[in-house]
Amino acid sequence: MLKEENKYVEKEIKALSGIVALIGVLLFLAFSIWLIISGIMKISQYTSGGGISLILGILFIILDIILASGLRILNPNEALVLVLFGKYYGTLKKEGYYWINPFCSAVNPTYSSPITTPKTLTTDSNDVAISTTSKKISLKTMTLNNEKQKVNDQLGNPIIIGVVAIWRVVDPTKAVFNVENYKTFLSIQCDTTIRNIARLYPYDVSEDGDEKSLRGSSQEIADKLKEELQTRVNVSGIEVTEVRITHLSYAPEIAAAMLQRQQAEAIIAARKKIVEGAVGMVEMALTNLNQTNLVDLDEERKAAMVSNLLVVLCANKDTQPVVNSGSNY
Repeated sequence: MLKEENKYVEKEIKALSGIVALIGVLLFLAFSIWLIISGIMKISQYTSGGGISLILGILFIILDIILASGLRILNPNEALVLVLFGKYYGTLKKEGYYWINPFCSAVNPTYSSPITTPKTLTTDSNDVAISTTSKKISLKTMTLNNEKQKVNDQLGNPIIIGVVAIWRVVDPTKAVFNVENYKTFLSIQCDTTIRNIARLYPYDVSEDGDEKSLRGSSQEIADKLKEELQTRVNVSGIEVTEVRITHLSYAPEIAAAMLQRQQAEAIIAARKKIVEGAVGMVEMALTNLNQTNLVDLDEERKAAMVSNLLVVLCANKDTQPVVNSGSNY
């Protein structure tokens, strides 16, 4: 596999300046036109050599058109991967105006003719544009919106997850020759990475648990996604800058049940806090009464007071006071 990856090593070519080449092409065109005019004049004057001049002028114009086809403009963050008669010729990455061998052709696996409808890759989760109308390879940072897909977490629960990947082509030679279509390759590998990482973590963990989860460990999950996706797409010359989860939820068929469970856990946790606070307040009240000697309570009356205070502090609704008109004893 490693040998296959390194089969095509990027070779940056040094092309001739396009301005110099353009001047030469224009001068050659002017010379060709002069030969044609000279030949026509000689033929009209029945002077020898007119036919040769005319033929040479026509041939030179055809040659000039071929030479002019080698003029190329390369914008910033673009690259041209060139082949010559089926063999890798070199890669042009520096922006500018150049002249290259007119028999070289640019290769881009995502190229689609402007007169045809651009192709898209349709998956269960998204539609990804996999074709362009230019044979130049873009080196700009791009975004792959994987949107939403259904996967299973560590516990087997079906969840809906969507991610966005920030990526760019860093080795256009590998992107062209090592995979059929690098955009399609990236999209499919992104789907595979999401499924592989999601099954390693549960959707959520309990409040007291220190286990990593998809919902609670977003930064760690993002790092794992980026690391694995980068490993998978190295062969295509793509650099993954960042991978982030954009959507995370339970699948509709279990969402209601999981919501009830989360609500129950929240209620239990809240009740626990309320009881802990109430016990502390009752303990503080008894301590203050004993220290100030405001009232002398036996164990039975202490138990009754504790019960009343806990009812007041832990009740869901406001308690109604009862006035005792009789004796406390």
